[in-house]
Amino acid sequence: MDVATENYMRLPPLSRTVATFTFAVSAGIVLGILPAQYFIFHTFYLWRFPPQIWRLVTSFFVTSPGLGLLFDTYFLYSYLSQMEVGNPRFPRKEDLIWYLTFVCGTILVANHITGFGFMSFLPALILAMAYTVTQEQRGAKVNYMFITMPAQLMPFAMLAINLLFPGGAMNLLLQLHGLFAGHLFDFLTKTWPNYGGGRNLIPTPVVMSRLVQSVESFISARTAGGSRPAGQRLGGGSTSGSGSGASTSSGGPLPDSWRTRGPGQRLG
Repeated sequence: MDVATENYMRLPPLSRTVATFTFAVSAGIVLGILPAQYFIFHTFYLWRFPPQIWRLVTSFFVTSPGLGLLFDTYFLYSYLSQMEVGNPRFPRKEDLIWYLTFVCGTILVANHITGFGFMSFLPALILAMAYTVTQEQRGAKVNYMFITMPAQLMPFAMLAINLLFPGGAMNLLLQLHGLFAGHLFDFLTKTWPNYGGGRNLIPTPVVMSRLVQSVESFISARTAGGSRPAGQRLGGGSTSGSGSGASTSSGGPLPDSWRTRGPGQRLG
């Protein structure tokens, strides 16, 4: 394994996977290798048979044209890694996956209700993550576009900067969907339990935890199965021969791609 690959594998696993997928899909679209119409969102395709439900996911991983391929991918990785590594609000993988599921779902619902008809939502997702991250950095100072400001003002600066570019007003409207989704998650999971005397209204579902644990167990078993010596069982046990007793040992650890928590990048 060369140095570049080794450094890549040390990155936070969920963040690097999502950022890599986003870059690969968007680069394929820009180069004309992948047709954009198979990745964008439109309710028409959801009502066809069979329904193209993958659009509910892929529409969040298509970057803006031009420099958006680089900048959107960078900001996506930056904010996602800050939530994945060392953030007390997301101590488990399933908590972060549930956050992404809730926020993306809220953005889709808001898009339907407002009727703007947006077909890709990565800017909204990035704004939602920026809001969530910076709420945990209150009191800190960050730099954005060479301007130093309190961390919690970063999402609003990201909204305002759109007005400096042609067509930025529509991108601002799209990002407002993300601001709403991020604020709603923060209110239901933090503000209301801490200041309203209630409880977390959207805890991570048990089924989400079980699904993540099942995937981790499957990968662990596949890894152990691919590297076990001859005569060793998949569960980590080994047999000493026909007619003799079997001794067992604990299964192999999770692969580095799941248990390594590399250093995240903090904006500013």
